[in-house]
Amino acid sequence: MKKFFVYILISSKSKRFYIGHTGNLKERLFQHNSGKVKATRNKGPWSFVYLESYDTKKEANRRELEIKRKKSRKYIEYLIENYTN
Repeated sequence: MKKFFVYILISSKSKRFYIGHTGNLKERLFQHNSGKVKATRNKGPWSFVYLESYDTKKEANRRELEIKRKKSRKYIEYLIENYTN
């Protein structure tokens, strides 16, 4: 069964965060770091700092939007600080 992930990336260059979802973590990180994603182009390199796993793309998308709607760096930092692999 395929898994979908909500992820948070951090830029080692700008210390900015990026929130997204994907079914292929390795490929998505490659896209971010190779300039194929407009929102993250020229702002990397990027690395994962947070992951959540979901059974459906719909659930992952819903959670991504929930995190983004908060518009809070403090909330993102809270998630990362309390993240356990």
